[in-house]
Order: sequence, then structure tokens, then C-alpha cells
Amino acid sequence: MTERTGRAPAAKPFLYVVVCAAGIAQDVGRLIAAAQERGWEVGVIATPQGLGFFDAEAVGARTGRPIRSAWRAPGDPRPFPAPDAVAVAPATFNTVNKWAAGISDTLALGTLCEAYGLGVPIAVLPCVSDSLAAHPAYRASLDRLRGMGVRFGDRYSGEPGADGRRAEFRWERVLDLLAART
Repeated sequence: MTERTGRAPAAKPFLYVVVCAAGIAQDVGRLIAAAQERGWEVGVIATPQGLGFFDAEAVGARTGRPIRSAWRAPGDPRPFPAPDAVAVAPATFNTVNKWAAGISDTLALGTLCEAYGLGVPIAVLPCVSDSLAAHPAYRASLDRLRGMGVRFGDRYSGEPGADGRRAEFRWERVLDLLAART
């Protein structure tokens, strides 16, 4: 049994991937594949709106587990083991602000709030537009979450650059941030 999780060490560490409602979420399979290549077993938790932004059937087939988006009923078995780490990618303005405020009105937010209390390492790739990132609540939320030990990759705005092209969303960066912590 590990001291942090209270369970026997698994053959592979278990990574929760929290997916929010952003267009780039359609490519979350890239993160899952990269995590599996690095030796992680993966379970996906989507925000209720995020669930519609990626192919849940394909992601479920890739992980071998159901995609979670809603609370389980009392007495239902836990579909995932306890996490060894959590990756939030893409993380939206709404999720970052609610999480920092301690709001737990969805399974995804409840999981993030609880993971902090369990001491589970958390890394985030924000996907937030320039105009929303300028909001003082967002900046305060980043400060609060960083103060809680949450690691952040560079913000992805999704907006085209001067050349008209969008930058690449660096999915693997969230794994690098976790490797630096674990």
C-alpha cells in the first residue's frame, strides 16, 4: 500500500485526464497515446460540455475504460482506481476559475478539488483566449492554483498568429510537467 493513495501499487501508474469544452479537445487521443507510451494507464473524465468535443467512443476504446462525466450512484463500483496524477487538458477559463474557487458542481471539478486534498500531482494546459485571459479573475485563479502546487504549461489561445496559422497544442507538455513533479 502506498501512503498517499492507501492502495497497493499498480503495475502501471494511473493518470486521470480531465477534458474541457474546447475545440482542441478533439485531439485528446494524442495525449492518451503519449501517456500510454510513457507507461501510464489512463482514465478520462470530461466536463459535461467537454464530452461533446471529442469522439468518446474512440477514446474509450483507446483507454479500455468508460469516459466519465457524471457522478456515479451510491453503491456503484468505482470505474477507475485512485489517481497517481491528474492532467487537465485542455483547461478552459470556466474550469480554471471554478476550480480555484472550490466549486465542485461537476464530476470533473469535484475530482480536481479532491485531488488537491489527496496530494495528487496535477498539471494543466490552459486553452483560454487572449480576451478571457485578461480578466482579473482568471489571473487570480492561476495564482491561487499555482500556490496549491498545480503546474501550468503555456496558455494556448487557439487564435491565429500574424501569419494566419494557429500554434500547435503541445499535449505532451502536460506529461513533462507531471514528470518533473512525480
